[in-house]
Formats: sequence, structure tokens, C-alpha cells
Amino acid sequence: MELLVTIAIISVLAALLVAVLSKTKGKALRAACANNLRQINFALRMYSDDSADKAPRSPNKKDEYVPNFTSFKKAVKSYAGSNGESSRLDTLFACVADTFYYELTATNQTYVAQSLHDQAAYDYTSYWFNSGTPTRFGTNSPGLSGRNISSVKHPEKTVLIAEMPAFEPWSWHTPKHPLPKGGEWPLFKDAKCNVNFVDGHVNYIKIYWETAYSPTAAFDPPAGYDYQWSGD
Repeated sequence: MELLVTIAIISVLAALLVAVLSKTKGKALRAACANNLRQINFALRMYSDDSADKAPRSPNKKDEYVPNFTSFKKAVKSYAGSNGESSRLDTLFACVADTFYYELTATNQTYVAQSLHDQAAYDYTSYWFNSGTPTRFGTNSPGLSGRNISSVKHPEKTVLIAEMPAFEPWSWHTPKHPLPKGGEWPLFKDAKCNVNFVDGHVNYIKIYWETAYSPTAAFDPPAGYDYQWSGD
């Protein structure tokens, strides 16, 4: 009996230790991503200072959805100490929590067990710029493409750059994968992501999303959320 009690106690302690280690690892991953975002913010602000206060301008083409968010990298990477063509070697643009992504269309969803940062189609970046999008699926989203940075009215709450999942939203940190059951989309309300704001600070926040299917979550949320996409 004493042996069984000892084994039970050891099992409980082991489970507690695993939980603590998992929580600690999660915080470390978030901290590493947050540090990347701060450095990229600094690079983007230097680019803006050299560009008459303008933020990078996206292609703004509805048939090129991803480049609207990733093209900023080409504009700012030299300010972050990276030169040449984009590649997997651009480690500043790699979030260590980026281990999978989803390919989503209006009729299909696919879980991809690879880093988004490893994909040429995403210009080897885990992070997207709050550019806004042109009309797509009948909707528009606000953003900062080509806008004067100094004109942003609430820099402390306006998103500048964020982990890519914040734009859809889902989460690398609290994921639903490989895919939810019952045909549900992997997107979900209050997915938590690292977000970098115009004023330079980074916060790990909940992202609003309320529709059955939307190509992006980049719409200003209702009251109770600590961010906005619009610069107004």
C-alpha cells in the first residue's frame, strides 16, 4: 500500500512539473517573438524617418492577398541588418513559436505542419504589417499602408506589426490543431497573439473575431479589446 501511495505522489508531482515546464516554455517563446517584433518596429520606424514619415506601401491588389501584408519586409529589412534576397536565414523575421500554419479558402482548410517563415510565398516571415487590404470577398479592412506614422491618432493601441495568426485569427500559442472536429474553421474568437503597436510596445492580447468565415480579422474590434487596426 505504501508503495502505491508513493507512486501516486510521484505521478502527481511529475504531472505538476510537466505543467510548470510547459508554461515556462510558452512564456519563453512569447518573449522571443516579442523581442523580434520590437526590433522590427525599430527598423520600420527608421525606414519611415527616411521616407518622409510614410509607412511602407503595400501592393494593394485584391488578387495578391498575402503580399499586402508581407511586402513591408523588403522595405525595412536593411534597417534591421539584413541584406540581399529574402530567405530562411532572415532569423529576425522568424517567430520561434511558428511551427505550423493553415491554408484557408472559402471552401477548404488545410493544416500545414511547417513553419510559415520557411515559405517563399510568405516572403520568409512570421510577422505581418498592418497594411489593410483592398476589396476582397466584398469587404475592406483598415490599415496603415503608405500612411504618415505621425498621423496615427492612438499609437498606443494601433497595431503596427503582429504575428501572422492575429490577422485571421488563430494562435501559435493556444492552437486548435491539426484541425478542429466537425468541420469547424480553425479560426476562433479571442485567439491570443503577440502584437506590436505603433508606439513600440508589444503585448500578448486577445483578437476579436465573430463570423463563421472571414478572410481576415483585421477590423476594429468592439469595446473591451486593447487594440485597433485603423489609425484614426
